[in-house]
Amino acid sequence: MPTSPTVRPMTPATVWLARGRHAEGAAEDVLRRSLEQRKRSRAIDDFLELPETGTEAGTEADTEARTDAGTEEAPAERVFEARWRVEETVTVRARIGVTPGPDGGQEWILVAEAERPWNNDWPSPAALFWPEEPDLAWDRDGAAELSLRKVNPLPQDDKDSRRLFRNAVRGGWHIHVVVHEAMTTDERGRLPVARWLPPSLRHRVVEHRAAPQQHRGLNWALRDLGVQVPRGGAAVLPGTPAPEGYVAEDFSVRAVFLDGSEPTDLVDAVTRYAALPRPLPEGAEDALTALREDWHLLTLQEELERQRGLVAMYAEALEAMTKSRDLYREAAERAHEALAAYQESAGAAPVRQRPSDTPLASPLQQLTRTFERFKGKGQRPVAPSRDEG
Repeated sequence: MPTSPTVRPMTPATVWLARGRHAEGAAEDVLRRSLEQRKRSRAIDDFLELPETGTEAGTEADTEARTDAGTEEAPAERVFEARWRVEETVTVRARIGVTPGPDGGQEWILVAEAERPWNNDWPSPAALFWPEEPDLAWDRDGAAELSLRKVNPLPQDDKDSRRLFRNAVRGGWHIHVVVHEAMTTDERGRLPVARWLPPSLRHRVVEHRAAPQQHRGLNWALRDLGVQVPRGGAAVLPGTPAPEGYVAEDFSVRAVFLDGSEPTDLVDAVTRYAALPRPLPEGAEDALTALREDWHLLTLQEELERQRGLVAMYAEALEAMTKSRDLYREAAERAHEALAAYQESAGAAPVRQRPSDTPLASPLQQLTRTFERFKGKGQRPVAPSRDEG
């Protein structure tokens, strides 16, 4: 099974993550309208659109220097912040960053963090940022061009399926579920299984669907991942790297009835998989750091606490500078006193003949003794021990 060459930090239990691609139009306009509607309906408490970052940073000279050096500017990022409460008292803070994609679309990363471990029964942050209308294509998996809200049929060519799975599981952003149809389904069977999942899992799951005649080719395509799908069953695929505690047999479902009834075994497997400790996906660490350290949507109480913290920090810095200045001044005064004492003793001392065996004290030695005398002024005499004398 493929493994990541680097060790990434683990995803905190309080964090919810998602990533995708907005295929058409200006994503910021869609987000702005959706968030305004959510605020009016009181689904969220408030939201904030931050100024565009990336293209405006730096001066014209900086831009020319980067061009001369052959480096490209970072793409402009549009950022929206939102906050809401779940269970009436638990605050959730969320941040979505949107950047231009290589093919004209826009890539987005959404990070949310609650004040306590995340509960999958809470609303999906993606459903609060994005509208639920099915004709708005914000729900694409940018890496493999898959849908987060619809069923994704497997390619007809087995080699294409193998390549699809290998690319899809990279990064660890989504939970990939493969369902094999035991027989041709009707309209009810073509609905995504994700609709039965808890709300917070619905926009994190990518559902692959294999036709009845694709069973053998499906398992051949999954061989590199160490996973096999039972005929008419399903499996939850490991990410790259696989979460700690993942065993393929534990996340394989023997039968999924695509008749419109709830697939309880598959829902249980996906829910258990989502609860496994897992590394942060590629690119998520920077987004999480920005959410925690560069947050702007503050309440009045939070803004007051922030200002108090800044005042305390500045007061400590000023006190440290004052102490440093006083110590420097005291040291300078002592040095001047020592130098004056040396000059006075050197000018007033009579010249007399010393015995040949008594070495003449040099000016440097006299200055050293003067410094030692000033140094010892503030020291307390040490009482002799009982063993002495």
